[in-house]
Amino acid sequence: MDCDWVESAGHWRGSFSCMASPCEILIDSDDPNLAQLLTKLVSAEALRIEQKYSRYREDSETSKINHSAGQTVRVDAETARLLDYADQCYRLSGGKFDITSGILRKAWRFDGSDRVPSPAAVAALLEHIGWSRVSWQNPLLTLPPGMELDFGGIGKEYAVDRCALLCRQATLVSTLINFGGDMYISGPRHGDGEWIVGINDPYGSENKQAGILRLHRGGVATSGDARRFLFKDGVRYSHILDPQSGWPVPDCPRSVTVAAQTCIEAGMLATFAMLHGTQAEDFLKEQHVVHRCIW
Repeated sequence: MDCDWVESAGHWRGSFSCMASPCEILIDSDDPNLAQLLTKLVSAEALRIEQKYSRYREDSETSKINHSAGQTVRVDAETARLLDYADQCYRLSGGKFDITSGILRKAWRFDGSDRVPSPAAVAALLEHIGWSRVSWQNPLLTLPPGMELDFGGIGKEYAVDRCALLCRQATLVSTLINFGGDMYISGPRHGDGEWIVGINDPYGSENKQAGILRLHRGGVATSGDARRFLFKDGVRYSHILDPQSGWPVPDCPRSVTVAAQTCIEAGMLATFAMLHGTQAEDFLKEQHVVHRCIW
């Protein structure tokens, strides 16, 4: 994987592409050797996770499960932890966070066009959705024929937290890991201690900000439809789909940003908020987390 690292404003920035996203690590140090070491460490771990869980690779764990044709599969400890987490998210969300719902991509293409699928096309996929139909008894998984798992809803946030752990094991220097807007800050910077995180404006250009967060430590994640949507007959269709209906959640925010203890927790709360639609803000207030909803 190609990586770059440059010095900027008193810190080093390493960058690479992975998981269909621009990825970076900011290192609160003037040591170029440390910058090179951490960038290579983070990029290698991100690539490992992408290769292991990508649904596009025939040799991935995800493909092995999805091609199991109803046979029981024994998974490794890392995959088991992700499945346990997905099971927890399913239960906490009342079935609205469901890693079997990725199959809806066969009907929905959120490319900014007006190509909204027919109700019949969506309905035909619902019989292949439902985590409750999956038999999961750690470490044994049985996926009914015709169903698929997709770790896309938690994979990138998990990768951020994994990379953050490796950095903490390698150095006491503060780092900020950012994979396409999902990030983790390992600790306070030198000086005032703050890392300043910009919140993109979903109504403006990619570089326009709608606000900032000032953080010393923790995870940040954003969920929204600024880049992935459909628009037809005056109606905007968000890519946040309700797996129980197969259709976009109505009247949800354009963007939700959440700060939490870990990136995967922040991502879960941001997605849960979007699934709450008009009640997104009330849901986040009940969680007592730093957040920003943009409607």
